[in-house]
Amino acid sequence: MIHSVRLLSSVVLSVAILSQFVESNPAPHTGRQCRAVPGGPGWPSADRWVALNSTVGGRLIAPVPPAAPCHADQASYNETTCTNLKAAFKTYDFYVDIPVGSQVPAWDNDTCLPLETAPCSAAGYPAYVINATSATDVKAGVDFARKHKIRLVVRASGHDFLGRSNAPNSLSIWTHGLKGIKLFDSFKPRGCKTTINTTGLVAGAGSYMRQLNEAAAAAGRAMISGGGPTVTLGGYLTGGGHGLLSPRYGMAADQVLEFEVVTPTGDIVTANECQNQDLFWALRGGGGGTFGVITKVATKTFPSPNITAIAFVVGSFPPDRSGFEAGAYLISQFPYLERHGVSGYSYIFLNYTIPYPGSNLPPLSGLAMSVVLQDRINGSLDATGIFAPLRQNITARWPTALPLVFDTTEYPSFMAWWEAHHDTVVSGDNSVVTSRLLDETALSKNLTALTAAYETLADVDGTGTGAATAYLVSGRGVWNARPRGGGNAVNPAWRKALSHTTAGQSWTHLDYEGKSKRAAYSRADASLEPLRKLAPDSGAYVNEAFPEEPDWRHAFWGRGGKNYARLLRIKRAVDPDDVLWCHPCVGNERWEEIDGGVLCRVEDKDKRFYLQ
Repeated sequence: MIHSVRLLSSVVLSVAILSQFVESNPAPHTGRQCRAVPGGPGWPSADRWVALNSTVGGRLIAPVPPAAPCHADQASYNETTCTNLKAAFKTYDFYVDIPVGSQVPAWDNDTCLPLETAPCSAAGYPAYVINATSATDVKAGVDFARKHKIRLVVRASGHDFLGRSNAPNSLSIWTHGLKGIKLFDSFKPRGCKTTINTTGLVAGAGSYMRQLNEAAAAAGRAMISGGGPTVTLGGYLTGGGHGLLSPRYGMAADQVLEFEVVTPTGDIVTANECQNQDLFWALRGGGGGTFGVITKVATKTFPSPNITAIAFVVGSFPPDRSGFEAGAYLISQFPYLERHGVSGYSYIFLNYTIPYPGSNLPPLSGLAMSVVLQDRINGSLDATGIFAPLRQNITARWPTALPLVFDTTEYPSFMAWWEAHHDTVVSGDNSVVTSRLLDETALSKNLTALTAAYETLADVDGTGTGAATAYLVSGRGVWNARPRGGGNAVNPAWRKALSHTTAGQSWTHLDYEGKSKRAAYSRADASLEPLRKLAPDSGAYVNEAFPEEPDWRHAFWGRGGKNYARLLRIKRAVDPDDVLWCHPCVGNERWEEIDGGVLCRVEDKDKRFYLQ
């Protein structure tokens, strides 16, 4: 039934539809240098859009809001479809096969929700979408946007915590159709004399994690993989890409051997260690939506390990805080756990009902760990031995903190583990993520300060309840990685970090005046501040970060500005006309969003930010 909902999300272009849309909006912002908007000066005529549609093989779409079937004033209104849509709207899978829509509706400005009493319009979505199935389709869209000075965005599955993949008044390149996965046993980068002795795969940038993991697993292999089944390869790599196997092998961006990419100047190029080396460096960690449109990637794979999964839950019943303190202690022991080959995910919580299967536990304060060991002959025995001193210390120091769960489960492969543990968090709510990378000093130096920082982060609403994450997804593999071509743009903070810690903050839908959003942003920013002070020389993970992170250029790409300065030079070289623009993204200093998403040149030179 979800499939039928998706089919109503777009309309193939016709001249009538084009003409209607072109005439539907007034001309805004005279006197400023702005990107063209529908109905305004410079917006292409219907004939030109029809010509573009012909160029891309009829795959130009005039998108209909995904939730339109819930609104009586929309042509696609259907009560039955709406009922099914409301359930689908909360799932990641819903967003994979639709050309517009974000898993955080605020990035679409809440312009069409599956709420019958709310208004519905297409104002928050791109004006048109190219359903790209080849690099030539992408090139056609890039050239059209550059020629007509239209804002251009890139979207795959809408899985973007920072809202970079959507914009009103824009042309969107939908990379979902860039598929195809081919395994290899060795790889010779195009234009290079060297053959790299590694297994790997070449995949379209629109391939998502489930498809990639299934293809690798069929050959007994695994790759650095995100936990979200519909996270796509292109956007994942541009942020760096962490995963369960990262402490052993490095970041996903460290494994890339080659890109095919369409540059903002409309060139289809290969970027690897032998050609377009600066672009190759920037695309691996420099952030998405800004240096070009990735169409194909070659990346390493590894022999699939057997997995010993460890579930460890410790907690206390409020108002007893000992479980939370014991949880913070366990996070402080990440250096010890990493030395013993442990990696995975932990969730620290205050007066919170944890979603542990079959537990039926009341609200608790404490920590839930879902971590693993790899390639162990006696994995369960090893796990028991590794955690024994930690459990003994908790019993001695926090006797009222109960070790509620300690289970181990054996999986024959990474894919078997991933199928049982991949991300199933609901979507469709307005929320923002905050994050901080913490090294051994930040984790181990002062347990009292660490506990207080996590309490502030988890209790973001000040209500005494909430949760935060502490992911053990870095370690020696990340620290000692040697990416091809002499490095990459991954945040240098990753090369010292052990924990990637996150929290979320939500706000109400239909917050047109922005009061709820501003309050949520303020709370989110304040809740992260103790961790920033605990790790002042660190930073954040660009794919899961606060969009208004103070000094985000350095927080995302390294203190001192060396990385950002290089990224900015590359941006200016490959995109001199700023065809691609997003926030917070490299090189966006010359433009700003005004009046509902219209992109205009910055007029006040004092607002501009340049690093030479």
